[in-house]
Amino acid sequence: MRLLVRERLFAIGDDYWIEDTEGRKVFLVDGKALRVRDTFELKDANGRVLVELRQKLISIRDTMIIERAGEELARVKKKHLSLLRNHYRVVMADGTELDVSGKILDREFAVDHDGELLAQISRRWLSIRDTYGIDIVREDADASLLIAVAMCVIVLAEKEHDKDD
Repeated sequence: MRLLVRERLFAIGDDYWIEDTEGRKVFLVDGKALRVRDTFELKDANGRVLVELRQKLISIRDTMIIERAGEELARVKKKHLSLLRNHYRVVMADGTELDVSGKILDREFAVDHDGELLAQISRRWLSIRDTYGIDIVREDADASLLIAVAMCVIVLAEKEHDKDD
């Protein structure tokens, strides 16, 4: 499944659609304004909330939490520093771990589990300006979870970049 994400997607307080390659609206990102922390809801095309993403308020390292139906599904945080690439770890509620690595700010990164590619985030295969793609590789993968993971690492990487400036 290939999805297109407009670069402006992560503005808090705005709603944005994630479309398929045919231009059909598949997921709605609802950015919640006037909150103490970053909060987003990812909804299906009918407006049903699939997952909620929020920043954990108190933690040693910046952490984003993904919840489904009020239950914690995963935690996303940066791994140890790397000279060439950004690395993030996603720890699922059941202890399963996903690895996210690549050039997050350039929107060129991958999500994998035990070396198996689950999703590829890239601008390379698109000619549309200010847009990047999320290619969900496995058909049985949880698309809303993988989109949420991509959103979390981008938010965390941008916050870290803003702190450095």
